[in-house]
Amino acid sequence: MTTPQTITGKKVLLVLGIIFVAFNLRPAITSVGPLIGLIREDLGISNGVAGFITTLPLIAFALLSLLAPGFARRWGSERAVFLGLLILIIGITARSTGAITGVFLGTALAGIGIAVGNVLLPGIVKQKFPGKVGLMTSVYTTSMSIFAALASGLSIPLAQRLHWGWKNSLAFWAFFTVLAILIWIPQLRNQNKPASIQASQPEADTGALWRSPLAWQVTLFMGLQSFLFYCTVAWLPEILQNRGMNEGEAGWMLSIMQLIGLPVTFLTPVLADRLANQKGIAVLIGVIQFLGTLGLFFHSFAILVASVVMIGISLGGYISLALSLLGLRTRNAIQAARLSGMAQSVGYAFAAVGPSLMGFLFDHLHTWIPSLVIWLIITICLIFIGIGAGRDEYVSFEKKA
Repeated sequence: MTTPQTITGKKVLLVLGIIFVAFNLRPAITSVGPLIGLIREDLGISNGVAGFITTLPLIAFALLSLLAPGFARRWGSERAVFLGLLILIIGITARSTGAITGVFLGTALAGIGIAVGNVLLPGIVKQKFPGKVGLMTSVYTTSMSIFAALASGLSIPLAQRLHWGWKNSLAFWAFFTVLAILIWIPQLRNQNKPASIQASQPEADTGALWRSPLAWQVTLFMGLQSFLFYCTVAWLPEILQNRGMNEGEAGWMLSIMQLIGLPVTFLTPVLADRLANQKGIAVLIGVIQFLGTLGLFFHSFAILVASVVMIGISLGGYISLALSLLGLRTRNAIQAARLSGMAQSVGYAFAAVGPSLMGFLFDHLHTWIPSLVIWLIITICLIFIGIGAGRDEYVSFEKKA
């Protein structure tokens, strides 16, 4: 017999599971940026090839994001997320062997595992907490951002101060993947049958989704903010070192950048859920990002710190707003999962160009100025696309007669 206490217990376990899954959606990527110099020297690769280590997960995101909703329909979202966690831990382990093949193969596998969670968590939130989409999006995006920041800040201390080296520093984050797997296991018993979920919600026309201007605006918003985030995670420490900081300072600046953004990451979905539209939020975040990027043109320590703070605020707001739009622009869990698949597939395909492009530009021009100019242009585009994606409408999934 199901009692209120049983239902409450299941909800608590689900929220805890979502939080721990979210913990694992960024460290395998953000832990690389501060270590990129050590990895590059140890493997004897160029900046462009080193940037590809950060790009690989994004390619995996792009390829798997379209498939993840299908996995959810076949096996259920909970089982698909569990499979993603298993693939993630295999990838982290393979990457930590230190062999160049293991680094690239393991990074690709880690990206595949993360992609499943990236795509399916918005749908799970929409399905399980339909009246609290904003709050639950805040909870899991903030959880994700906390560990993204910790991974950036701890990478160098683990590698150098504890003398673990970059391999063990990257392997450290597998511990939290194991915890997530153990905490997620109860969801394998509690999940609804995929068929019953589909039967209870109207069928969506995937073709209509790809023809929707609003869906494309949400997708481009996801892609452009991801472009900025992953370029920043991959190269901000190198840019700051180029401006005079040492490795440790630059690594902690990346961590501080992400920690500074945590309050904004939490508050943005809650605010977005309460407002009639999200246009003003998109504009405000864009202005802060533009000013923060301008500061990176200077060598003053104070200006650089201020820039890192502003970029942290804007990137924290961008990712949580982008994920919020997946639920706010759709009517049910299936639609949210499909829009999430489209937005993250196309969006991450675009974002995947960023880290390698920045690396190749620096290799050939020996300056970060062209990369920073690109960041400014991307930010301006984000402001205008955010105004479109933030309007108070639903994406149309209606089948045409």
